[in-house]
Amino acid sequence: MGRAGIDLFIEDGAYTTLSSAVVILVVLTLLFSSTAAIWSMSRAGDTQVAADSGALAGANVVSSYHTAATVVDASILSLGLAGFATIGAGLVAILIPGAELAAGDMVDTGIEIIKTRNKFAKSASKGLQKIETALPYLVAARATQAVSAQDTEGVTYTGTALAVPRTSESDFAALEGSEISTDAIKDTSKDLERAADELRKASEETAKAKERAWLADCGGSVPASVGSCSCMWERAGSLAKLSGEQNPHYASSVAWEPQVALDRAKAYYRQRLADEKPQGSSVETKAESAARKAFYTYASTEVNRAYVTEDGDEVASYIPLLPRNTDEVRATELYTDAVWPTSANDGKTYLHYGTSCPNYKKGTPGGLASVAAYDGQDKCNRCHFGVSSLGAVAAPSTSIENGFEYHFDRFKDALEDYVECRNKELELMRQTEDEADRAGNAFDEAIKALSGERPRIAPPGRNGVVAFAVSGAISSPDELNSSFNTAVRLGDHGAISAAVLAPDDATAQNNVLSRFFSTLEERSGGVAGVLDGVMDVWGRLLVGYGDIQGSADELMDEMIDGLGGNSGGLGSIASWLGDTVSASVAALGLEPCDLRLRKPVLTDTANVIKSPGSDITGLSKVQDKLRSIPLGVTDPKALCEALEYQVERTISGTVFTLAEIPLPGGGSIPLTVDVATLAGALGGGS
Repeated sequence: MGRAGIDLFIEDGAYTTLSSAVVILVVLTLLFSSTAAIWSMSRAGDTQVAADSGALAGANVVSSYHTAATVVDASILSLGLAGFATIGAGLVAILIPGAELAAGDMVDTGIEIIKTRNKFAKSASKGLQKIETALPYLVAARATQAVSAQDTEGVTYTGTALAVPRTSESDFAALEGSEISTDAIKDTSKDLERAADELRKASEETAKAKERAWLADCGGSVPASVGSCSCMWERAGSLAKLSGEQNPHYASSVAWEPQVALDRAKAYYRQRLADEKPQGSSVETKAESAARKAFYTYASTEVNRAYVTEDGDEVASYIPLLPRNTDEVRATELYTDAVWPTSANDGKTYLHYGTSCPNYKKGTPGGLASVAAYDGQDKCNRCHFGVSSLGAVAAPSTSIENGFEYHFDRFKDALEDYVECRNKELELMRQTEDEADRAGNAFDEAIKALSGERPRIAPPGRNGVVAFAVSGAISSPDELNSSFNTAVRLGDHGAISAAVLAPDDATAQNNVLSRFFSTLEERSGGVAGVLDGVMDVWGRLLVGYGDIQGSADELMDEMIDGLGGNSGGLGSIASWLGDTVSASVAALGLEPCDLRLRKPVLTDTANVIKSPGSDITGLSKVQDKLRSIPLGVTDPKALCEALEYQVERTISGTVFTLAEIPLPGGGSIPLTVDVATLAGALGGGS
């Protein structure tokens, strides 16, 4: 019997027709069964894809918020720095000749930028907090939309995602309490402007007085060899034949100092005294020479006592009065010094220029006397020497340009004006330094507000999102069903997925700000023009936010260096104030900012469920929650409630403006959230 059964399938070493038919039937049965199995597994895999899509979509909402919050932080900080950079440069410009005209506008503009920054910080804080309260709903809504998008013919997917944790730990106190007062800067800048203006006028008067003194000494910028140039320099060269080393010429009052004229006068009278001799053999010429020698001796002694000194606090000077006529001789030692010989003739005593006077020799020699002792008495009838003889020496040389004393007298008058003007200038310089110090302190106190802690960005979903997706029962399609297999019916099934934000290495082209501005460029038709124009200062700080301290230091130095300046006076104060405000910026010590983009990536669900702050229970209960999702519901709030996760739609409308980034030149850049895309298009919620 056993053999007979086998013979049905094998005969003479080959398969029978019956055996072949059975093989074909088995193969067909396996083929259709396998196809049904593949279809079943594929449908189950589609549910996992839907869950993965929901997780990535939900995490992308958190990523978008993180980007927007970083842009807000960057905008507020860089806007504040831009304001202070403008104010600091304006304060320095007050002290720079040529730049002072625009200085007031610079300070005012900087103050307006700070006020704009204050308003922006407050509104941004409210906007960030409001969107964080809505973030769990927006995550759920976006995930619900992504899961529903997986629908295929005959298959409907329902699901959502939960932000983990649900609560925020962001801290916006740094923005809420970041009001920066510029009142002190405003007041001190006005005081500095007034003091600098007074100092500038005083410096101009000092320069004019110095120039008059220089003109008396050097006669201008044209040497006498190529034109008329009557002055101390020209007269000293012509009358005393002084060498170029003893008699230098200065083409400008800037390099010239009053001491040059004093040194020239000392050398001149020293040489004139050494060279003095009678111009003839007559008694008259000898008497005139004696008078000149007395005058040069007196002038040399007096000029050697002359000085001009400046110790940084005060200018002091002494310039002697060289007599210009007989009356002025009477006010000098030339009048009172007993240095002239006397003799008695015919019972009367006479004053002589010297012992070589013939009448002195004929008479009885007496002692030495002063011209004062014989003023108003009869003179020697040969030498006629007296006080008028001494007065006649300086009278011509001080009344005409050919005399050295004429120009020395002009120098003396101008120098006295210079000393008075310079002392007034030094006093005003001390006042301006005090005002600059007050302005620098006000700047330093105000800018310290930027050195505080920046907002902490820790929104709901910072540890990731968990997505749930389910699909209803479904039967295999007719084309897969045949007499070789039974129709496959899959019951309700679901899947769980999770996603977290992973930082992406930041580059110049791939960071939070570049991504924001590239998106803005697509919406607005280009942002480069804005950055190159209105946002010159602010835009540079904004795009340099990654190393904000380095960018601020570099920009501050460049702005101050670009103002120019000069040495001494206002220039020295400007240099000091420039160093002060630059130091205040450098002292902020701002840490480099993290500009890395956060990209959603799938992860093990357990990593998110077990993360700190998670209010999602263990995996077993997660499975129960998954089964509780009502199929076909598209309301994110209802889905979350089914998962025992409460969310609220706190933002109404289709577009929510998170903040307006004001542009210093007018207008603004809105940071918006497209609520319609995330929730409104779903038609659910409340």
